[in-house]
Amino acid sequence: MNEGWATYWHSKIMTEKVLREGEVVDYADHHSATLGSRPGAINPYKLGVELWRDIEDRWNKGRFGREYDECDDLARRKDWDLRLGQGREKIFEIRRVYNDITFIDRFLTKEFCARQKLFVYRHNSQTNQYEIADREFEAIKRSLLFRLTNMGHPIITVVDGNYRNRAELLLRHHHEGVDLDREEAFDTLRNLFRLWQRPVNLHTVVDEQPKLVSFDGEKVGEEDAESP
Repeated sequence: MNEGWATYWHSKIMTEKVLREGEVVDYADHHSATLGSRPGAINPYKLGVELWRDIEDRWNKGRFGREYDECDDLARRKDWDLRLGQGREKIFEIRRVYNDITFIDRFLTKEFCARQKLFVYRHNSQTNQYEIADREFEAIKRSLLFRLTNMGHPIITVVDGNYRNRAELLLRHHHEGVDLDREEAFDTLRNLFRLWQRPVNLHTVVDEQPKLVSFDGEKVGEEDAESP
């Protein structure tokens, strides 16, 4: 939200108030590096500024509210323009009231995700490549919110300190569409074993299949598990 807001106004001020005609192309060349994207990563400056622009455009044209949301005529939605001119007022209101999480939760739309070609990806352990896992709006939104709510780190909680009635530690990874990095997960289990001094187990999801990953002090094991 902050990155997009700063980028939005920087671009507005430079192109509309500061730069002379002969300087615009040079500015655009430098500015493109800020908004550049690369495969497998989200640029918060790019995502933020495009979402601010989308909100301003929607409120200028009246593309919000019950009547618009319930309209299922694609041609009418495409040409929808009530000429309300409320965009600038709306983005200032949002800036005062919302934070990163509520900003994404409230104003990210299915149409925006389609235009920006957003999707959820995952690592395929069999091919050792990243691939598209989901293009559905709810999955995309959930993934973005997850990155914000825990700074992109996996959420892992303690389930049982006496697992199998053998004083083993059982942890659960709250899977949000992104598999754990296997080597980092194994290293974490090894380090936890040093502290717990008993086998450590982690319930997670690997390639969409529930798994129980364990370390007994000598080797890492992985077996199928039931869904939580």
